[in-house]
Amino acid sequence: MKLLLVEDEIDLLDEMDAYFSEQGHLCERAIDFVQAEDKLALYSYDVVILDITLPGGSGLQLLEILKNKSAEAGVLILSARDSLKDRLTGLDLGADDYLTKPFFMEELNARINAIQRRKSFSGSALIKAGDLEINTQAKEVYCHGEKIALTKKEYELLLYFIINKKRVVSKESIAIHLWGDNYDLAASYDIIYTHTMNLRKKISKNTGEDYIETVYGMGYKWIKK
Repeated sequence: MKLLLVEDEIDLLDEMDAYFSEQGHLCERAIDFVQAEDKLALYSYDVVILDITLPGGSGLQLLEILKNKSAEAGVLILSARDSLKDRLTGLDLGADDYLTKPFFMEELNARINAIQRRKSFSGSALIKAGDLEINTQAKEVYCHGEKIALTKKEYELLLYFIINKKRVVSKESIAIHLWGDNYDLAASYDIIYTHTMNLRKKISKNTGEDYIETVYGMGYKWIKK
């Protein structure tokens, strides 16, 4: 994917740039309103990660400019503001998602991939991973034509692993992904272990293989192509 990272906190901008570049994405940067406005006028992007509070203007103004241009780019608003008004304003203007600082890069990555997946498959996405086929529109999972019965959390966890395949995901990032602002409810991580083990058992039963590897002291990793 080609990403535009619009962020005035240089340390965070560097971290996002390094992370997404390592994932194989092409990243361009803008540290203020004027730089971002110029890039949006000249170039096209798959996804724009857009901070609201910027030197020289508001990220919401940039969102309006982008949508008036009829650009196909997905937009994720990134901000330290945790107010309902900002969230609703951004979504009403056409943003695809909203993430409040601080956050984990794995969570940002999962959301970016989800935005791109929705835009790429026009609502009837079929994802294949090993012997599994996931219909993200119907939210159903099949193996060799046989449906695998997953709970809502197991299904969300499966997609999270696939999106982050070959990468270790921590138990904390899983908790945040599955429970959002209420992730502290899973603070003991016992529930993460339970959901992961149940998912692994169901996958192994149907495929004959374990697609998820435990990385002791760190988390889990999806190892199947």
